[in-house]
Amino acid sequence: MASELRQNITGELTQELLAAGRNIRVSSISLCNLHATTTCTVDIYIEKVGDGQYYITKGVALPVGVTLIQDNIVFNNSSGEFGLYIKLTKGASETPAVDVMLF
Repeated sequence: MASELRQNITGELTQELLAAGRNIRVSSISLCNLHATTTCTVDIYIEKVGDGQYYITKGVALPVGVTLIQDNIVFNNSSGEFGLYIKLTKGASETPAVDVMLF
């Protein structure tokens, strides 16, 4: 499995998980909230330049220590098509931390 398919995401930010043109098929995403005391909010979406964003999850509250698995994902990741992105938002005053695995 390529290293970009396993990532530790920390901070309130938007990050590209999988660039368009990688030609990697993703069918499931696993997210685990690593923070010890706070819930974080997670958005996962695909985006294509000139076509906009399409959300897989939007505003999902991920409690402490909980793993969310999103199955049945289908999108075209070839050149000029869709990239996969994640946005974390902190639940309280703590910095969010999430492990992401793409299958």
